[in-house]
Amino acid sequence: MRDKKQLLQDCMNRMIEENELAGVNFLVLKDGKEELYAEAGFANREEKKPFKRDTIVRLYSQSKPITAAAAMLLFQDGIIDLYEPVGKYIDSFNNQEIVEAGVRRPVRFDRPMFIKDLLDMTSGLVYPFTDTISEIETGNIYNEMIDRFSTDNMMSTMEFAERLGKVPLAFQPGEHFRYGTSADILGAVIEKASGMKLGEFMEERLFKPLNMKDTAFYVPDEKQDRYAMAYNCYDPEPVPYSGNNLGIRDDGKKNAFESGGAGLFSTIDDYANFARMLMNDGTFEGKEILTKRCVRFMTSPQLTDAQQNDLYGWSTLGGFSYGNLMRIMKNPDRAGIMAGMGEYGWDGWLGPYFANDPESKTTILMLTQRVDYGTGPATRKFRNIIFS
Repeated sequence: MRDKKQLLQDCMNRMIEENELAGVNFLVLKDGKEELYAEAGFANREEKKPFKRDTIVRLYSQSKPITAAAAMLLFQDGIIDLYEPVGKYIDSFNNQEIVEAGVRRPVRFDRPMFIKDLLDMTSGLVYPFTDTISEIETGNIYNEMIDRFSTDNMMSTMEFAERLGKVPLAFQPGEHFRYGTSADILGAVIEKASGMKLGEFMEERLFKPLNMKDTAFYVPDEKQDRYAMAYNCYDPEPVPYSGNNLGIRDDGKKNAFESGGAGLFSTIDDYANFARMLMNDGTFEGKEILTKRCVRFMTSPQLTDAQQNDLYGWSTLGGFSYGNLMRIMKNPDRAGIMAGMGEYGWDGWLGPYFANDPESKTTILMLTQRVDYGTGPATRKFRNIIFS
């Protein structure tokens, strides 16, 4: 009989010894109950602080499924309609322009950017890079936001959205899939539709009912001793990272920009409660958070064949489709990992990872803080041990 816990711990220890990761923890739930937990390495190597169960990390893009769930609350209650134009909530998203192959033109008047485009990354919004005017101007807004951290005039979620609406899109909304700032704009839509700050809405409708007591858009002073350091692991030894990538404050302090795409801080047990709720068709400890049908919608692939073609360039997502800010397994026989049909979840820039596999009723969660990791070799090795 294979001892999965021992195999996982051995693999984890190897990853720390090889400096693949500085510190990591991993949790497996079966039918919502804990099956195994393991940890290794350091949350802070310099202070010899071990990576523990209550270690707080920056989730980065693993914030996205929570933002999708927040949107689903408004969707199921009839407050937003996914085919409403984003411009209904954020003025600058009316009369947008596109620059495609160097040619500038208006967005089709009969097909503006919908809320659904934000959930499926089919909006034409991009992340910062240096190739196109869309990428460069998006980067300029982030740079200004970071410059303003040290002032008493920080850029808010809504100001970010209003500014981004004036940046030309990379393509006509609905025509392609492109991973970008869609979830941040969705956060601003949630603010406008709910009349609350994104963090307040999530606290009231998700974090409190799910007992996610360590999850927020900042790390309070009294919890800073549990906050993990992020590391660059390209040198012989991991080197501490300090930067404010995508406008997320590295120091964990309060930020006027509550990023629906990347801004949450959390622990493995908090995220496990969110995962349990989804696995249990929207119910947590007897409380209905989302309806069963809404969870089914949220965890179903949404891309058209044309949009799916854009995902094929993401080579390590073989077999997956996408929808509602998550990868969703559509063809397990085409995947380079062991996975069940309908498995869904997402990861983050520093390596945190979440997957729910409804077929086997298994949840896996991993937290680590390695720069530019996303889903890395360690993640795939760990999950193959569990799902084999």
